[in-house]
Amino acid sequence: MNALSSKRQSGRAYLIAAVIAAALQTIILGYIIESRAAILRSGTEVLLKTTPVDPRDFLRGDYVVLNYEISSVPAQTVVGELPTVPGEQTLWVRLKKQPDGFWAIAESSFQPLPEAAESAVLKSRPFYSYGVRTADTIRAEYGIERYYVPEGQGKPLEEARQDGSVSIAARISSDGTAQIRSLLVDGKPAYDEPLY
Repeated sequence: MNALSSKRQSGRAYLIAAVIAAALQTIILGYIIESRAAILRSGTEVLLKTTPVDPRDFLRGDYVVLNYEISSVPAQTVVGELPTVPGEQTLWVRLKKQPDGFWAIAESSFQPLPEAAESAVLKSRPFYSYGVRTADTIRAEYGIERYYVPEGQGKPLEEARQDGSVSIAARISSDGTAQIRSLLVDGKPAYDEPLY
């Protein structure tokens, strides 16, 4: 009886642990999905120009590699202190809408930028800096450099992108995180992102 009771308790403990693990995984996955959806639902919308990329790097599997004008941050836009020692850095970039409808860099900083009217602040992914830069531009990535397309749909986008006809409508959250809302060809949506 004692061994049977011990096996039952062990079985229940295993079942409870399995249920808790499954519930945690579901909660984490739900949080990731809802975080992305929240940005797409209520983030500040910006329109970004893409720039040509070597076509050999354009299509890898079922996603498109995107490069933006805002990926090359002019050094003269940096306000505040520059990093003086090598290490991992994050760059905050203030975007403002231009007369042509696209958003461009107004200023940037290695410290968080405050919110300001008629602008959006985009946060780069962490990158390694070698200290004070003497280059004219700082290369930044924002986590929106890939766009997944249906299988076999990349060739027309490759041609349109090389012609400069592709742009991206993105949403930016209050913490500077961006999500692609839609991919546009000649100003018309070609692919829209669903919330879920």
